[in-house]
Amino acid sequence: MTTPPSTKRTMSMPVIAATTAALPAVVLSSLALAQPATAAPAPQPRKIPATLAAAIQAQATQAGTVIPAQAVASALPAALRPMAPAVPDTYTIVRGDTVSAIAKRFNLDTGEVLQLNKLTPTTLIYPGQTLKLKGSAPAAPQQPAAPAPAPATGAATYTVVSGDTLGAIAARHGVPLSSIFSWNGLNGSSIIYPGQKIKVSGGSSTPAAPAPAPAPAPAPAQQAGSGTYTIKAGDTLSSIASRHGVTLSALMAANNNVTATTVIYPGQKLTIPGTSSIQPAGETKPLVPSSFLGFTYPPAVVSSANENKALLNASPVPSRAEMKTIVADTARRMGVSPSLALAFAEQESGFDQRAVSPANAIGTMQVIPSSGQWASDLVGRKLNLLDPYDNVTAGVAIIRALIATSKDLDTAIAGYYQGQYSVSKYGMYDDTKRYVESIKARQRTFG
Repeated sequence: MTTPPSTKRTMSMPVIAATTAALPAVVLSSLALAQPATAAPAPQPRKIPATLAAAIQAQATQAGTVIPAQAVASALPAALRPMAPAVPDTYTIVRGDTVSAIAKRFNLDTGEVLQLNKLTPTTLIYPGQTLKLKGSAPAAPQQPAAPAPAPATGAATYTVVSGDTLGAIAARHGVPLSSIFSWNGLNGSSIIYPGQKIKVSGGSSTPAAPAPAPAPAPAPAQQAGSGTYTIKAGDTLSSIASRHGVTLSALMAANNNVTATTVIYPGQKLTIPGTSSIQPAGETKPLVPSSFLGFTYPPAVVSSANENKALLNASPVPSRAEMKTIVADTARRMGVSPSLALAFAEQESGFDQRAVSPANAIGTMQVIPSSGQWASDLVGRKLNLLDPYDNVTAGVAIIRALIATSKDLDTAIAGYYQGQYSVSKYGMYDDTKRYVESIKARQRTFG
């Protein structure tokens, strides 16, 4: 993807393989065409392998070649990397909060926040409750006190109001949730309603039969060939399932009492069905590889690409058919030929919004972050490349700018792939010419 005046990009690998007979030429040429710094001498074009055999031979002799970090944009758009706010001493919970979300917001460890507030991963929190975010956690979590003996007099009661939960009532009155269950003959699945009277202390006037102790949950069945995974900060059930090549439903089924709404936290272990080895934290296979054909991308680029891939895997995205409609509608609105925009989207990703290349080209239009910043400047607002509509807007805005500033359509198409500066400096490379012809052929199929 081009940037003003030019920045490197590559297509996602599955689409490259499907759109050109000279796979290595496409990839290697587009890796080599970064614009030099202002004061640096102009780069010299290098020889591009013309066949797969030649590329393999080049790989064998050039293994370990590292692309300079300055050749590939690595920064995510600012909207995707908000600066963490200063950590306050305390935080007042609002509707929709979870402990893990609060910890992530302030770059804190979920387990430490739980310990600091003497909570467990299953403790219910409620709006208006105050959490400590600073201080020293107790050496060991306190065990819930046994329910106090019931006094001879009647028990204190509380009248339920709209929005109450049993956990919130227990916390508000400083008593264990288990005691609320026992005093009122309730359990974790009981439904309460406004106006209902709930005992918040023991009493002997009308003793309630204690709720039967729930049977201990059976340990998750260890499936043949299953292993475990230790959750890290930022993980979601969906991203863990995707990373290990299992369905979300299979992951939940392998871990009793885990549902789509279960709060997970760093350090927690999950059973991964169908894997034979124990998977320690930090050793999972990356979603996006760091090297290709002997070229290794800078760690910052690889890290950003994997982060973007994980975010897209864990997020709902439009189907490929829906993305076609989004591309065509956006192109019409922005004054670009819909058939041309559709040709680019099909060539770059096959209309796959979850596509992320090793060079951190993101989404349907395969836009790298620095190109996204240029597109944001072109349209006059900040674009989030992970958002399917913004991603298409970025790609179409760049296509429109290239058409407006190039001598002809072929040169504009080449600029999207090779970079406008590189095309003007060196002309089109052979793989770029094939890319141009592929785009034009695809445009004809879209009418």
